[in-house]
Amino acid sequence: MSLISAEVLPLRSPQQKSKAVKCIVWDLDDTLWDGNLLEDRSVSIRKDTLPVLEALDTRGILHSIASRNEYQSTMDTLKEFGMQKYFLYPQIGWGTKSAAIKMIGEKLNIGLDTILFVDDQQFEREEVMFALPEVRSFDAARLDQLLELEELTPKVVTEDSRYRRERYLSDIARAAAEEAFEGPSEAFLASLHMSLALHQAGEGDLHRAEELTLRTNQLNATGVTYSYSELDELRRSANHSLVIADLADRFGSYGKIGLALIERASSAWRIRLLLMSCRVMSRGVGTVLLREIIQRAQAARVELVADFVPTSRNRMMYVAYQFAGFREHLVSTDRHVLRHDGSTPPARPAFMTIDATF
Repeated sequence: MSLISAEVLPLRSPQQKSKAVKCIVWDLDDTLWDGNLLEDRSVSIRKDTLPVLEALDTRGILHSIASRNEYQSTMDTLKEFGMQKYFLYPQIGWGTKSAAIKMIGEKLNIGLDTILFVDDQQFEREEVMFALPEVRSFDAARLDQLLELEELTPKVVTEDSRYRRERYLSDIARAAAEEAFEGPSEAFLASLHMSLALHQAGEGDLHRAEELTLRTNQLNATGVTYSYSELDELRRSANHSLVIADLADRFGSYGKIGLALIERASSAWRIRLLLMSCRVMSRGVGTVLLREIIQRAQAARVELVADFVPTSRNRMMYVAYQFAGFREHLVSTDRHVLRHDGSTPPARPAFMTIDATF
């Protein structure tokens, strides 16, 4: 019987995710430091500020700023305190805090529901909560309690977590290089000298694999989460392939940025999970991974199907499936089963070196 029969292999439903905070957006005056920079001309760093920033940074929590201040004097003050390096895409100006936070979310390419806003003024927190109800707010007076929040305390700090800020800084350097590049996008991608490794997940990959299922929302075909123990069982299963993707280029490593779970039977294979970090959205990695899976399924002479659960944020994954030759086969109100049409898979991109060993 074919794998496309939902009765034979029912689709596991997405679990309710506990939304981890990916970025804290900080106010500055009377929040990160004592005093008002415009009025006092000099401010003093709060004694608990740097330890909090450092601790959260090591957990893989990003930081940014939403502050009403003059940009250059603010950045000079942050540099003086040794804090400038922690903040990605700081928004310093005279607009609303909600507009600043929205811009930060767009720059980081993360959902607003993964942002925590810290400010000493209730008015500012309420303005943000009214304009952006997905954003969580926190009173700066409770700064000593911040590190205790569950949503800021990952079960395990992976290598990718520890280097998350540095990898975002590399992304900023890539973006600047792309903006300055004169020529077609394909030529810029070739200039990056990207290398992609696709391999069976080992035991040392499982914490990051679990983290990817919990954190990845936009480029996630099903939204299903898996625990460490579940992933460990699947990687040991003779009927499954758990494939993890590592990407690097001349700016450095992106880290482990993708995951696929393939259920294999004698007559058909089923892609149960396909996800990619939002940081590689424009690199075509999802299409490359699908190409390698299609090629192996065709060599094994088996049918290939895939689960897809549409959300308001993962249409890019549906487009990737369509581009790779997948078509609708079974559709219900909350889930789709896609089937590959048997066409030749997309060509390997010339701008990327690929080492696929799964």
